Amino acid sequence: MAKARILNIVSTECAPDVDEKFNKWYNEVHIPMIMKYKGVKKVTRYKVIEPGQARPKYIAVYEYDNIEDLNGMMGSPEFKAVREEMEHTWKGGGFDLKWAVAGSPIKTWEQK
Repeated sequence: MAKARILNIVSTECAPDVDEKFNKWYNEVHIPMIMKYKGVKKVTRYKVIEPGQARPKYIAVYEYDNIEDLNGMMGSPEFKAVREEMEHTWKGGGFDLKWAVAGSPIKTWEQK
């Protein structure tokens, strides 16, 4: 069994008229830029099955081997470039970061 990782879960919403642009950008620009930071081990995006007023439309799960890698991300040159690119691409608005939460593993259960 693989070691459980530190997770950073980010939820986003975008305006309906930019949904296609948002997803193309997230998949083809944002995630590849994030992955340049070697501390990020895996990213998985999800479309929420039943989005609504209390639920975002999209979530992304970023995985790190340890808390130091997660904490190091925010001050890294790679993340600085991510922020600058994001501010440039979305300067007119169009999507919102709804919430983010990080967690460390307690225990993992698996079916055999």
